[in-house]
Amino acid sequence: MLVEAMRSLYPRDVRQKLWQIRAASQTWSDAPGEQQTVPLLLAESISSGARELLESERVGYYDSGGSLHVPAEDMFVHIDRPPSKPVSKSHRSRFSGRRAQVLHALLIHHGEWLSVKSVAERAHVSPATASQVLAELERHEWADTRGMGPRKTRSLVQPAALLDAWVRQRDLLRAPPTERFYVPGADAAELAQRLSHLFEARGADYALTHAAAAQHYAPFLSSISRVHCRLLTGPAATLALDELGARSVDEGANLVVIPAKSSGEFLFRQRLGGLWLASPIQVYLDLVHSGGRAPELAEHMRRERIGF
Repeated sequence: MLVEAMRSLYPRDVRQKLWQIRAASQTWSDAPGEQQTVPLLLAESISSGARELLESERVGYYDSGGSLHVPAEDMFVHIDRPPSKPVSKSHRSRFSGRRAQVLHALLIHHGEWLSVKSVAERAHVSPATASQVLAELERHEWADTRGMGPRKTRSLVQPAALLDAWVRQRDLLRAPPTERFYVPGADAAELAQRLSHLFEARGADYALTHAAAAQHYAPFLSSISRVHCRLLTGPAATLALDELGARSVDEGANLVVIPAKSSGEFLFRQRLGGLWLASPIQVYLDLVHSGGRAPELAEHMRRERIGF
């Protein structure tokens, strides 16, 4: 076995190593007494794309989570285990907080060639954060680069792969906390209009999501029974909910509030029909792991509105 240890492995790293692996394997295979050579790359973390590439090239791998792949001529070993806790935590951090704002901006503007400064401005983050995320996307081969130095720009060329990876990470996360309310005397459409009027009158940042927003972006259901809303917590929001007559309940809710911690969660929201809607990307992510027909609605919206 020819073994090399690395800190992490992404598709770009694997492609750079393949020619070295082939050359070394040929040298050892030609040596007297050698029957076969099995190359094996060890790394603390190995991305899913890197794993697929290694398997297709018949190169073994082993990571800190215990996943092992050994494609020898007379033996085949494949053990697939989740990433170790430190690695898993690191992966999740890439899809949360300010880094998520960068990913969100790139998905909205996929295909455009953007500088670090431009990405930072659109995502409302520091250039350092934008640069770190862009470099990560390059290693995954989800983004292309052109130019050098101050004129260097990048473009997200595989938005579907990035969005799929974001969905997989959300599988590992707890659902965001919600607050459930019942507002008397209002169907979903009327309720959306009333809360929009009150939130804006009180200066409370909000954005409709889930089915209430998806129905505006890409109508699919004949009717909805609940309004889901992301709402920036604070005195203005509390006052607006009181004026709305919202009563906290455990069952029978027709209004579900997802408390927002910062205004960054409202980036790229859109104004349609007099309502603020969370961005199509955010609505899709909110829907995809919800119950009932929400996943079906999510896929319809991704196909008809998002397009990748």
